[in-house]
Amino acid sequence: SDSTIDVAIPLHDAEPRCHTGTSLESCRGRWSGIQQDAAGAYWMRKFHSVDIGLPHSGNPMVESIYANLTYILVNRDGPGIQPGSRSYERSWIRDGSLTSTALLRMGQFDEVRDYIDWYAKYQFDNGKIPCCVDSRGADPVPENDSQGEFIYLVAEYYRHTRDRALLENMWPHVSRTFAFLDSLRQSRRTPEYQSGDKRVFFGLMPQSISHEGYSAKPMHSYWDDFFALRGYKDAAEIATILGKPEAEKYAKARDEFRNDFYASIKLSMAQHKIDYIPGAAELGDFDATSTTIAINPADELALLPQPSLNRTFQKYYENFVNRRDSANWDAYTPYEWRTVGAFVRMGDKKKAHEIADFFFRDQRPKAWHQWAEVVYRDSLSPHFIGDMPHTWVGSDFIRSALDMLAFEREADSSLVVGAGITENWVREENGVRLRDLSTHYGRLTYTMRSAGKDIEIRIGPGTRIPPGGIVVRSPSDSAIRQVLVNGKAATLGKGEVVVRSLPAVITFRY
Repeated sequence: SDSTIDVAIPLHDAEPRCHTGTSLESCRGRWSGIQQDAAGAYWMRKFHSVDIGLPHSGNPMVESIYANLTYILVNRDGPGIQPGSRSYERSWIRDGSLTSTALLRMGQFDEVRDYIDWYAKYQFDNGKIPCCVDSRGADPVPENDSQGEFIYLVAEYYRHTRDRALLENMWPHVSRTFAFLDSLRQSRRTPEYQSGDKRVFFGLMPQSISHEGYSAKPMHSYWDDFFALRGYKDAAEIATILGKPEAEKYAKARDEFRNDFYASIKLSMAQHKIDYIPGAAELGDFDATSTTIAINPADELALLPQPSLNRTFQKYYENFVNRRDSANWDAYTPYEWRTVGAFVRMGDKKKAHEIADFFFRDQRPKAWHQWAEVVYRDSLSPHFIGDMPHTWVGSDFIRSALDMLAFEREADSSLVVGAGITENWVREENGVRLRDLSTHYGRLTYTMRSAGKDIEIRIGPGTRIPPGGIVVRSPSDSAIRQVLVNGKAATLGKGEVVVRSLPAVITFRY
């Protein structure tokens, strides 16, 4: 006859109990059910912190968001956020900072706070942030993106939670990190780097192997510099929030670094006779997946040289189409999910969805709703695939998927809503539903659905109005005849309208 065997594998020292004071013997047969119910309730609480509802055609997106959120939490080792639990049984601040951003947007604040507190303890005496931490302690290998990533993580946690106490507690770590970061910058501002072949390195971070493509030989990677710029910006912001006298000094260093960095990009492009933003100053190499960091989290979209930025991602798209439409490729890394968010933020959701649709084809096994670190065209070929699920890839996916629903835009201090939502989603039954997505301005709740030929967006209360307002994008590419906000005609600009108070009902008429 059929039977069920329950196996308990304790990961802690406590004796299994149904509840306090009841032994395992007295509740045998009920214990496993109670534990399963408790585990199910835990995960349901995690899932329902943010509620995302898309129509049937958007189910892969929703299922994958929640699956990868779960995998991120499962892959944690204590407070340590890890890309995996087998090949990647260690915590990188690079992966951890961006994975923490995904967690914050999904309302998982406690895990990020614990991660910050834990990682900060491994800071070196000179202020250097270790690239990674494992059971042996902090790794001393110099990876010069680490400083900016740590400062960004602290600032991003505050932007979502307004937890001033943690910001105060982290200030000694942030100030020491800034000092080390700036010492790296000053090492490339000496007379040696003011002329000749080394002029392109002036004011940059020194070469490192943080970008894995340069592991054979350290390079002056712009990956490091975009994270460094994010760190400079956030250090100045933290100092200002806390009223620290260093705020002016930090802001001056930020502006000086940005000027030197952008001059290096321009010079590298001229030296290598290229029309795209290179991955490393000395190579002139093409690496759009790396350059996505310039757009998010560095948020330099409005300041980057637009022709070269546009060419970078147009070239990526051309390469993508060639891969999608031919069998002339072997493998790719789904870190490319970052390009989806880049296209959304650049205002090209059509390309964003084309690329996303291709990536969804490569979820293996399909029911897991995840990606390996490397995807091979021949799924049966015996090659390295990394951990599965690989949750840095998973967090890149979550961040890009959530960008389709809403993202903060630093250039005008606004919150952009619906930039990646398609008309098909809105016009399908039930449309789009979002509840309690965490943003820098509080929780965001809205619905977006068709009303006859019109499209209606209802944004609930509870979100603080940003200085630049809430920018609502039309989900349709059709010509807009009129837009109403709370029944009154509103000014339309480039397919979007700015909302200055909540709750609000926005109606696009076509």
